[in-house]
Amino acid sequence: MSLIQAINLTREYTRGENTIRPLHNLSLSVEQGEFLALMGPSGSGKTTLLNLIAAIDQPTSGSLIVADTDLASLSKSALATWRSKYIGYVFQLYNLVPVLTAYENIELPLLLHPLSRKERHEKVSTALSLTGIADRHDHYPRQLSGGQEQRVAIARAIVTDPQIIVADEPTGDLDKSSAHAIMQLLQQLNSELNKTLIMVTHDPATATFAHRTLHLDKGQLSDTTSQSPQPQEAVA
Repeated sequence: MSLIQAINLTREYTRGENTIRPLHNLSLSVEQGEFLALMGPSGSGKTTLLNLIAAIDQPTSGSLIVADTDLASLSKSALATWRSKYIGYVFQLYNLVPVLTAYENIELPLLLHPLSRKERHEKVSTALSLTGIADRHDHYPRQLSGGQEQRVAIARAIVTDPQIIVADEPTGDLDKSSAHAIMQLLQQLNSELNKTLIMVTHDPATATFAHRTLHLDKGQLSDTTSQSPQPQEAVA
């Protein structure tokens, strides 16, 4: 069975007398270790789909099985517990806590787990090393560049060793050079650590790093994969 299996997935919102339906009878399969890019116009439901997979939201109808769990059947508290175990979320605008250092921001998700201080330190140190920012561990977000902030955000997303990393426009606020470096890092996490990656992007160049590209429009998906990504140099 696929790691992620969505069947006839629908999400509706009510605003006043209007019903908004960003996803309608959508079906999708994602395999373990796949790197999937989601593209489409603004308002097409990309982030809605990402949030459903990440257990931040729940579908109105349909089936969504992720890591052998029917997410539609879980309570909000059970969703939060499941999400902390299986999901790492990378945000476009980093979502770092400004009064915490890079180390402390990365450590935050671990505080939800029954770990000793030593165990948390080991995991944070590993995440810092993997993302290439160990020398910035004691810096606050305001002391970091945009690319460094996003590396902290990625380290925070992987510190719990989740199976799935979801990324919402991870390069949307970065210059071209920083964006390329971040995509190399995500590709490295996918290829070397076998993390399943699902990424929303508006940038065709960013999408080429993925194994497969799907276009979402009017609640439906179509495969627009043009080519396999070329091997990239690993991030130092």
